[in-house]
Amino acid sequence: MLHSLYIQNYALIEQLDINFGVGFSVITGETGAGKSIILGAIGLLLGQRADIKAIRQGALKCVIEARFDISAYGIQSFFEENELEYEEECILRREVYASGKSRAFINDTPVSLTQMKELGEQLIDVHSQHQNLLLNKEGFQLNVLDILSHNDEQLVTYQSLYKEWKQAQQDLEELMTSAEQNKSDEDYIRFQLEQLEEARLSAGEQEELEQEADILSHAEEIKTGLYRIGQLLTSDERGLLPVLKESLNTMLGLQKVYSAASELAERLESTYIELKDISQDISSKEENIEYNPDRLEEVNDRLNLIYSLQQKHRVSTIGELLKLAEEYTTRLTTITSYDDRIAELTTLCDTLYNKAKKQAMVLTKARTTAAREVEKQMASRLIPLGMPNVRFQVEMGMRKGLGLHGEDTVGFLFSANKNGTLQNISSVASGGEIARVMLSVKAMIAGAVKLPTIVFDEIDTGVSGEIADRMADIMQEMGEQERQVISITHLPQIAARGCAHYKVYKQDSETETNSHIRRLTDDERVEEIAHMLSGATLTEAALNNARVLLSSKK
Repeated sequence: MLHSLYIQNYALIEQLDINFGVGFSVITGETGAGKSIILGAIGLLLGQRADIKAIRQGALKCVIEARFDISAYGIQSFFEENELEYEEECILRREVYASGKSRAFINDTPVSLTQMKELGEQLIDVHSQHQNLLLNKEGFQLNVLDILSHNDEQLVTYQSLYKEWKQAQQDLEELMTSAEQNKSDEDYIRFQLEQLEEARLSAGEQEELEQEADILSHAEEIKTGLYRIGQLLTSDERGLLPVLKESLNTMLGLQKVYSAASELAERLESTYIELKDISQDISSKEENIEYNPDRLEEVNDRLNLIYSLQQKHRVSTIGELLKLAEEYTTRLTTITSYDDRIAELTTLCDTLYNKAKKQAMVLTKARTTAAREVEKQMASRLIPLGMPNVRFQVEMGMRKGLGLHGEDTVGFLFSANKNGTLQNISSVASGGEIARVMLSVKAMIAGAVKLPTIVFDEIDTGVSGEIADRMADIMQEMGEQERQVISITHLPQIAARGCAHYKVYKQDSETETNSHIRRLTDDERVEEIAHMLSGATLTEAALNNARVLLSSKK
């Protein structure tokens, strides 16, 4: 229930702070006084788009804040799901800055507009005149049946199955498209893979071949160099090894007379052994080096094959070629498995469709029952509203295929005249008739769901007299069912029924105009309703009529 509404620097409102009570309340005021401004402010709390033009001239920002008692409405789950602190008094606040920036808060915690809208729609329902157009929208009509049939769980189950089925369908379509594309590339991929496999590439092969090619290309130069080194080490005439051997023997002979000779002899011996080992390795390698033009040609041919493959596939290593071969193998495996995967997904689609279809039939059954109840209730509600010959029918049909809300189509058919042809309600109903139909629909919905606060914005347009009385009865009854109903009205019959009466008015100063709202006293209510009856000039008859209307309040 809406406890209070605070508005600052919004349109013609510099500052407004008003409290609301339980039951049926009314708001009146002259055209242009600011009633629509208050509704616009409430709309910001319901996540509507902010317009910086609505900020009061000269102000840096506007603030809209509402306090709700939510203790009786079981919406703790919203706060848990959105990680917000739950309190029985809930505060919604919206701030719009002249810079264009907008901020939203729930219990002083910053939230997204989506979150604010989701919560706001559970706390307050604003019915303005343009909402009458919803009567002709299938989504609204279907929602009415769903609300009255209390099939929330069944609808959630269906929509879950429907989304799974649609996702499976999308996956199947993508798979079939991919299969078609890849199968057209199969010959090309297979040829590329066979070419790579025929090359019998191995990791590290390229480096080894390039090294071997260098050796074979310079075999004579390498062999000559190794031979020359071997001669320098082993030649009897001043070769390093003979000289070193002679030096070692001389050093060994000095050990008896020179103590330091022992260590030097060990070092010379170690050097001699290392050089001798090197000499043997050089000799062995020199013997193994041969100029082999046939092997060189073979190595170069192999390298040319590797280089051509690398150039063709735009890579620079054998490792990349091997990785590419793996990718081709994987793609071929995928292509050959497409048929099996398509068959599996087709089976899954069929299974999910059948489940969704079965659940859609559950919805259809519940809606069909609700449709008959709607017809019954609408007739009983509209006849007292000045439509003695009214006929209201809910026409149900079937979609060509499953949709997000099932496979039902719904149409509200209407005739206000005896023997009149039933037609789509928007085609035959007048403005006043649509207002009465919409009020009846809202009253029906209100009886099925717990909406804490309902605001009617001039839903009485196009009606007067006894019909206005009957509409006031409906709104008053709605306000007695643990619900808060607020009606913005121009009709004295409805204004007199409110348990609280608020007046919106403008005041001019030398520099600006301000809109205000305040709750009227009993005496002020008499004068306000008298003005609504007779206009600007108060007459005793109008005052007496106003007192009669107020005294007839149930």
